[in-house]
Parts: sequence; structure tokens; C-alpha cells
Amino acid sequence: MSATHEVLNQAPPLAGFTTADDPALLEALRRDGAAWAEPRVREVGARAGSAEVQDWARMAEEHHPVLHTHDRYGHRIDEVEYHPAYHQLMTVAVESGQHAAAWAETRPGRHLARAATFYAFAQAEPGHGCPISMTYAAVPALRAEPELAAAYEPLLTARTYDFGLRAPLTKRGLIAGMSMTEKQGGSDVRANTTEAVPSSDDDGTYLLTGHKWFTSAPMSDVFLTLAQAPEGVTCFLVPRVLPDGTRNALYLQRLKNKLGNRSNASSEVEYDRAVAWRIGEPGRGVRTIVEMVNVTRLDCVIGSAAGMRAGLRQALHHCEHRRAFGAELIDQPLMRNVLADLAVESEAATTLAMRLATALDRAEAGDAGEAALRRLGLAVSKYWVCKRGATHAAEALECLGGNGYVEESGMPRLYREAPLQSIWEGSGNVAALDVLRALGRETGALDAVLAEVDAAAGADARLDAAAARLRALLP
Repeated sequence: MSATHEVLNQAPPLAGFTTADDPALLEALRRDGAAWAEPRVREVGARAGSAEVQDWARMAEEHHPVLHTHDRYGHRIDEVEYHPAYHQLMTVAVESGQHAAAWAETRPGRHLARAATFYAFAQAEPGHGCPISMTYAAVPALRAEPELAAAYEPLLTARTYDFGLRAPLTKRGLIAGMSMTEKQGGSDVRANTTEAVPSSDDDGTYLLTGHKWFTSAPMSDVFLTLAQAPEGVTCFLVPRVLPDGTRNALYLQRLKNKLGNRSNASSEVEYDRAVAWRIGEPGRGVRTIVEMVNVTRLDCVIGSAAGMRAGLRQALHHCEHRRAFGAELIDQPLMRNVLADLAVESEAATTLAMRLATALDRAEAGDAGEAALRRLGLAVSKYWVCKRGATHAAEALECLGGNGYVEESGMPRLYREAPLQSIWEGSGNVAALDVLRALGRETGALDAVLAEVDAAAGADARLDAAAARLRALLP
């Protein structure tokens, strides 16, 4: 072959690494009571960096889910077909407890351990993380209705991925989804028009009629949804399959053609007198669902931190192996500055995400101060870390130059995915309004955040100056 085809000055493939080789991550586990989970996190991290899982990620992204509304004979089936690689990713995630398993765990630091595992595996492929996150977040909301929680929680926390549309309580494990937004309201769920009327069967069920605009993971076994009951917006549990094995009246209208998150199906769903069970008090649906939203927002922060780490790794790997202008890229002063900036922001996002998971652990144990810190800290972090994710991805991609602009590098997938975390569960303005709401309504939230900042006083003059500016802005 001609010498012009000799490959020189290119980075080798990036595989066979571990996403758990992360000082900020491991320090958090050891510092905050979850060191027992380190072997599990290391195992999942090694799998995430393996050539096998990297290939699953590529195939799940390239082969988009396909909606089949009818079978060959004309029967309505409303099923989504996924590439087998998607199911392999889901299997690893569920078996390693990244979904709702933490709620059944009794050891200290259980939510931190789960956050670290989720962070490690999300770096391989983020799309499958959506149903994993929603399953995790469904449990605290479902507990507003103890009878339903007693039936469904053991299956939501089970470490078995049991795909397929069957009666939920006959399965070995369940995946939960969330179906709240509508086309006329988006994040303003109080504008929802889906109607819920008590069933004439007098069995405590309701019948839902309406159109949901953005329902991700529509093959989930159950969904938490909001609808207008006679008393006002109310939260409901809607199964895909009814207890007698018949399909519930949920009709998938189409799948969204999304910017990123392509391995995960997102759909528009029509309810046509779909059977549902009420969760929580009638007319208090937003209050019921808010705990689910807060938990998924935690995963937005974790997901953004995971994306930053993945982008940083790609940038470092390329710059360690590429020469330009007489030196390795990583030895060029300007490039070292860029890489250092990417590394600092990645480490900060990881540390913050793990700290919020620790706050959840401590709040669950009854620590009111940690609950207040989590409430405001999560709202602020959802805004800042998630919004920074897209800028971080763009800068990391630029480190690879043209090599990063082609699909084979994986960087376009990372870049397309980055804005999702900032949009999901309330985009920038919604998150900012939530910060104001937390400041006004949550007693002790501001004091808890300032106390957290004060704990680092004196460590760095720049941090002290930033804290002083913040205090000057507050009323």
C-alpha cells in the first residue's frame, strides 16, 4: 500500500479504561460513609470502559427505537422495539442497583453509593439512564399511597430487568416512567387538561382521557402521571397492562425525533379512558409528584457531571497522543490551560453531585439541615451544572478538532446529549424560579447553603470573595 495511507500522529482507540478511576468520586464515597460500595463502583466503572459496553453504547445510539402501533394483522399493539444493545445496557444498570434498589438498601450512604454507580455507568451511554432515573425517583412519590407502595415497591427495587408488556404484579422487576407534560403547558403542569373521572366500578380507580406531549421510555411498566380530577390536579399510577392481562388504553401516537438521547424512546401518548390508581391526596398532585421531580433533578446533575467527565477523558486521551507545532498537544501551554479548566469544572461538578446525594441520605435519616441544604442546593445545582454541561462538551470536542466532529469519535453524541439535562425537569428559567421559591418557602434553606460555604472559608481567597459577593446580593 502507498505510504500516503500510513497512519501517523493519531490517538489509539480509547477502551479498556475504568470510569471509576476518579479521585473526586472515590473520595466522596470514603468521606461520606459509602466506602463499602467502592468495589461495586469499580466493577461497574470497569464495565463502562470496556470495549464491549462501548460497542453497546454505539449500537444503541445508532439504531433508534422503532414504534409499532399495529401488528401485521391490524391489531393495535403500541410497542416500541429497541436494539438488543439497549437491553444489555439496561440489564447491567438494573443488576448493579442503579435504578430503585437504594430504597431497599439499609446500609448508610445508600443513595451516595447509588449515585456513584449511576455516574460511573452513565459515562458509557446516557440514554438508557432516563428510565433508570425515573424508576429511582418513582418510589418516594409512590409512598404517598402506602397500599400501592407495598405492592409495587418490591418490584421496582428488584435487581431484575424483566422487559415486556405483562401485568406488572406478575413480573420479576418493574421499570417506572413519568408522564406529566402536555403540549399547552410543558413545565406548567397546572395547565394540564387531561381529565380523570372516578370509575363507575366503585373500585377506587379513575379513568384518564387526554394527550401527553413528552413521555419518555413508553415501554415502562407503570407511569406516574398528572390529571385534572374533580378536586384539581392529582397524581395517578397508570400501568401499561392491567391486572387481568389486557392492555390499558394508552396509545402511542409517535416517537419524538430528538436532538440527542436517541437510544431512549420518547413519545406522545393518548389516554382514552385509561385505568389509573390515585397517589396521594386528590387535588394535591403537584405536591405529590414534587419529590419525584427533586430526585430526577439530582440525576440531572449527576448525568451532567458524568458527561463532563466523559468529555474530559476524551480530550485528555487525544491530547496525550497527538502532536502539533513540534510538541505533544498536552504539553502545549494553551492546551494545558484548556484541559485544566475542563478538569476543574468536571471535578467540581462530580463533588457537588455526590454531596447532594449525601444530603439525600442524611435527610432520609431525619437531618432537617441536610434536607434544607438539599432543597436549595439541588435547585441551584440543577440550573448551574446542567447549563454548564453543553459548554463543557463543546470545549472538550474542540480539543479533538476535526477528529471530534465525526460520529466515530463519540463526541457528537456527547455534545447532542448535553442540553438534555438542562431541559429535563425544568429548563433554566424554571430552575431559577424554583431557587426563588425555595428561598421564600423553605425555612433554613439559605442558612444551610451558607453554612456549607462557610465550612470552606479560608481555603481559597477567591472562594471567600465569591461568598462575600453572594451575601451582598442577598436580602
